[in-house]
Amino acid sequence: MNEKDKLPINLITSSLNSISTSYKFYWFLALLEETGAGRFVIQKKALFASMIANAWYPINYFHLNFGKQDQLQKAIAELIVTEGLSIDVNKNTIIASLLASKNPVTIEKLKHFDNEVPHRFLSPWFPMLKGRKDQIYLESHDVSTNSLYAIDKNEITIHIQWRSYLEENSGILKSFCYWNLASYVQKRNPNVPEILNKLIKSPKRKSLNKHRKEFWDLVIKHHGPIKCIYTQDLLNIDEYEIDHFIPYGFVSHDLIWNLIPASKSFNSSKGDKLPKFEDHFEAFYNMQILALETIFKLYPQNKFLQEYLTIIPDLSLVNKQDKTVIKELFGNNINPLLTIASNNGFEYM
Repeated sequence: MNEKDKLPINLITSSLNSISTSYKFYWFLALLEETGAGRFVIQKKALFASMIANAWYPINYFHLNFGKQDQLQKAIAELIVTEGLSIDVNKNTIIASLLASKNPVTIEKLKHFDNEVPHRFLSPWFPMLKGRKDQIYLESHDVSTNSLYAIDKNEITIHIQWRSYLEENSGILKSFCYWNLASYVQKRNPNVPEILNKLIKSPKRKSLNKHRKEFWDLVIKHHGPIKCIYTQDLLNIDEYEIDHFIPYGFVSHDLIWNLIPASKSFNSSKGDKLPKFEDHFEAFYNMQILALETIFKLYPQNKFLQEYLTIIPDLSLVNKQDKTVIKELFGNNINPLLTIASNNGFEYM
C-alpha cells in the first residue's frame, strides 16, 4: 500500500465540519498557500496574518456576515484603524503590515487566533483529548498519530508523510475548502447572491467595454443622447460610464439588466452606494425598457438579450403594447435586492 493511502485524509473533512466560526477554513487555506510555496515549517503569526488577509475582501467589500461568534470581522475593522490600512489594500501589504506590527492591539488580535485555531484544527486526530490545548500540542509531535502537523509555541511543522500529498493536491484541497466555506457563509447570508464569487478577490474587474459598444452605444446611436437618471445630463457616445444600478459589491455580476449609462462624475462619486427605489426605479426602468425594445427589434441576435432571461423568462413580452408585466418583473427583482443589500451594510445615496 502506498504511504499516501495510509493518511487519514477523512480527518481533514472532519475538521471542517460542524464549526461555529470561519477560522478553520481560513487557517487551512493559509496553510495550503505556505505548503504550496514549499514551506513546511511555518510561523503561526504568518498563518494568522494570511487568515485576516484572505477574509479582508469578502468582509470589507461585500459586507458578508461570518456569524456572531466569529471575530474576524471585528478584528479587521479594528486593524483598519490601528494599522492605517485601506479597505482595498492588496493582500501582500496586509500580511507584511501585520507581521511587522508592534501595535499591542494587532498583537492581541493575532493572539486570539492562536488560542482558537491551531490545536482545534487537529481535534479529529485526538478525539480523546477533548480539545485540550496543551495535550494536543504535545501529542501532535508524535509521528505515529499521523497528525497533519506538530505545534510549537511560535510555529507549526508539517509532518513529512503529509508534505507531498499537500503539494500535489493543493488545488483540489483549496477548492474543497472554499466550497465548504461558501456553504458556511451562505447559511449566515441566506439572501445574498453569488457567495462563492465573493470569497475570492479577482485580480482585476472585467472590462465593461462590450456592454458599452455592443449594447448601450447601439441604443444611443438609434435614439440620440439619453438622460442620466441621477443628474439629468444628456449622455452621448463616449460621454458616459457604465453604472451598476445595484452595486457590483453586492450582486457580483455584470448582467445587462443591472447596467445603465451614467454621468462620469456622478458614477465615480456613487461608488457602492444604493439608489433609493422610490427615487430612481421609474427612470431606471424607462431607460432599460427603451434599450430592451430597441435591441430586441433591431438586433434580435444580440447576445446581451439572453441576460434578461434571468428576470424576464419570456422575452416575447417585449413585443406587447402593455409593458406592465415587464415592469413588475423588474420591480420584483430590484426592490428586494436593494433591501437585502441595505440590510447587509450597503448605504443609500
